[in-house]
Amino acid sequence: MNTIRHFTHGGCFIVLSFLLYSKVMDEKNARIEEIEKLMLASDFWNDKTKAQALIKELGELKESLSGGGKYDKGPAIITIFSGAGGDDSEDFSAMLFRMYEKYIAKEGWGLSILHKNENDHDGFRNLTFEVSGKGAYGRLKNESGVHRLVRISPFNAKKLRHTSFSMVEVIPKFNKTEDIAIPEDELSIEFQKGSGPGGQNVNKRETAVRIVHLPTKLSVHIDSERSQQQNKEKALDILRGKLYKMKEDERKSKESGMYISKTTEIEWGNQIRSYVLHPYKMVKDHRTGVETSKVDAVLEDGEIDEFIEAEKDI
Repeated sequence: MNTIRHFTHGGCFIVLSFLLYSKVMDEKNARIEEIEKLMLASDFWNDKTKAQALIKELGELKESLSGGGKYDKGPAIITIFSGAGGDDSEDFSAMLFRMYEKYIAKEGWGLSILHKNENDHDGFRNLTFEVSGKGAYGRLKNESGVHRLVRISPFNAKKLRHTSFSMVEVIPKFNKTEDIAIPEDELSIEFQKGSGPGGQNVNKRETAVRIVHLPTKLSVHIDSERSQQQNKEKALDILRGKLYKMKEDERKSKESGMYISKTTEIEWGNQIRSYVLHPYKMVKDHRTGVETSKVDAVLEDGEIDEFIEAEKDI
C-alpha cells in the first residue's frame, strides 16, 4: 500500500489550541475558588444583587466544567479496540458492538460506521462508529473503559475457558466550529487507499485519512467518506473529542485525588465490567456493583439500561 506522509503547518481555521483550552480550564477553576472564598466572608450578603450575580456565575462555571457538560445532549463517537487474545478478543469486540447496536436502536438513535478493521471470522480488531441522537453522549460516556469476557472459547479445539478483553472509548462529537482546536503543526496526516463506500474506482484513490496528534500520540483513522477532505474533517472532529475526553479525565482525577492513566492497558485489573458465560452466568459492573444473571439479554438484546442508570453517579 502506498502511503503519503506529510506534516502540515499553519492553521487558518484554528481558533484555539489545545494548550490554550487547558489554560482557559485552569482560569475557570481559579475563578471558582475565588468566588467560593468570597462567599465565606461575613459581609457577602450585604450587597444582595452582587451576591446573587456571583452565585449565578459560580453555577455557570461549574456547569461548564462538569463531566461532558454542554456536550451531554449531543451525539457520541464510540471506538472499540480489541486487546491481546487474537480471535477471541476480536470476537468479543464484535459482541460489544452488537450489544450497543441493539441498545442504540431501542433508544431510536442513528448509527453509522466510520472505520472498521475486521478479521476473517467477523470479529473486529477495532471499530469506530457515530451515535446520532439527543443525549447519546451523556447516556453512553461512562461506558468508556476495559470490558472483560469469560467463556469457553469457540476458537479452541480443546474447549478451554478463555478470558478476553476489549476497550471501549466514548467521546463527544465535535465539529470545527467548537472550542477545541488544534494547530496543524501538531498533526501528522497520512492518506491511504480507502475501503469505504463508492465502488472500486473510489477505493483505488487515497481517500482514507489517519491523523496523529504529535504531543499526545492520540490517533484517528477514518475511511467512511467519499473524499479525502471529508475524511480529514471527520477525523479532526473526532480528535477534538479525544482531546476533550482526555482533559475531562484529568479533571476528574484531580478532583477525586485519583490518577487516571492516559494509556490504560487492555488487560486484567483494569476492567470496568465483566461478562461471565462460564462456569456461571453474570454481568457485573465493578464500579457500581450492579450485576445481573441475564447475560443473553445484555449481550444479545442490548439491555444495559440498569448499568447506564447506575453510571450517572460515577
